[in-house]
Amino acid sequence: MLQAPETKLTRIGVFYDGNFFYHVSNYYKYVHPRRARLSVAGIHEFIKSQVAESEGVDPRYCQVVDAHYFRGRLGAQEAEQRQVLMSERVFDEILMREGIVTHYLPLGARGEKGIDVWLALEAFELTVLKHFNVVVLIAGDGDYVPLIRKINTLGTRIMVLGWDFEYTDNQNNKRRTVTSVNLLDQVTYPILMHTLIDDKTRRNDPVVHNLFVRPESGGNGGSSYSRSEFTADIPAADPWEKPPQAEKRRGTIQSLKDGYGFIRTDTPGKNMFFHRTNLLDVEFDDLCEYDEVEYIPGVNDRGECALDVTRVAAVGNSDRKPKIFDIEDELEEERQRQLEEAKAQGLDLDEEEDSYQDQDPTPDQDEIQEEDEDRQPTEEEEQRNFSHASSLSIWED
Repeated sequence: MLQAPETKLTRIGVFYDGNFFYHVSNYYKYVHPRRARLSVAGIHEFIKSQVAESEGVDPRYCQVVDAHYFRGRLGAQEAEQRQVLMSERVFDEILMREGIVTHYLPLGARGEKGIDVWLALEAFELTVLKHFNVVVLIAGDGDYVPLIRKINTLGTRIMVLGWDFEYTDNQNNKRRTVTSVNLLDQVTYPILMHTLIDDKTRRNDPVVHNLFVRPESGGNGGSSYSRSEFTADIPAADPWEKPPQAEKRRGTIQSLKDGYGFIRTDTPGKNMFFHRTNLLDVEFDDLCEYDEVEYIPGVNDRGECALDVTRVAAVGNSDRKPKIFDIEDELEEERQRQLEEAKAQGLDLDEEEDSYQDQDPTPDQDEIQEEDEDRQPTEEEEQRNFSHASSLSIWED
């Protein structure tokens, strides 16, 4: 007797370590030959396909029923100062469109703290409450091993999407991202995504190809993504990163703080953050506001920033120096303009100034002295003169 096919829904819960996801997406955007960011929608389709294959069920009965994204985040005011508020909002819309619940903690001076603990607590609690059949973890940190062990006790299968890659950035620093071996050993379905993506036999596989964001297809029958998803950059994190072969740009120092500052760019109202560690051939303490500088646009954990900053012109010889330094020139220009207007009306201001100087209203000093000698001192003046003379005699003694 033939058995009826399994029609029970396989419930999938997905949990993103946002900082790990950012590093991976940036790698494919700036370093990998694909030159494209990861697509959230494409990742979910890939997960459903892999779970169906691993569980031996029809893909139609594999659904992502819950997805959560965890990351540290700047406050609104600081994000606006760093010019990343808009990009964060756009990325939030992408996550929201895919039904992903966001979880943010304040990003402090030491970076994001407590995110991994929060992810672990939420993942375990939701697995218990919602009875996920498969939990998918997009992370690489070995700190999640206790979470994996706890979920294993519930009988829930676990899939990890991990990446290993290494590259040299534009400052000749080696950067390496590795998924914990201990983490991979604890899960039911470990998947090393970099090997799958770079597998030439699967290069034209639609499931793999759709892992990356691409422009709208324009009605050619292929899958398409919205313009906002294609252009939105994930809020960045350390290390400092810049696109390969980035062109230098010019600007002026808008303000200087304690070890960092902002550069006024050619875009109205947009100031670019820079850190003292990204200065070339100039000390931070030698910079002044309104200095003209060159820089390469890049990103860090808080958004866009200026890298490889060099000073082109100091404030003393800059053509874009503050107006207050030119006030004497402006007064001289105004005086010359008045002279020209006066000459046009037949007046000679130079003669008027000479005649005014001849009629000097200041009294002659000899006349003032004679008047003082003729005038009798008052009692108050006599007392003051006596006190002054007494003090002089004490110093002479």
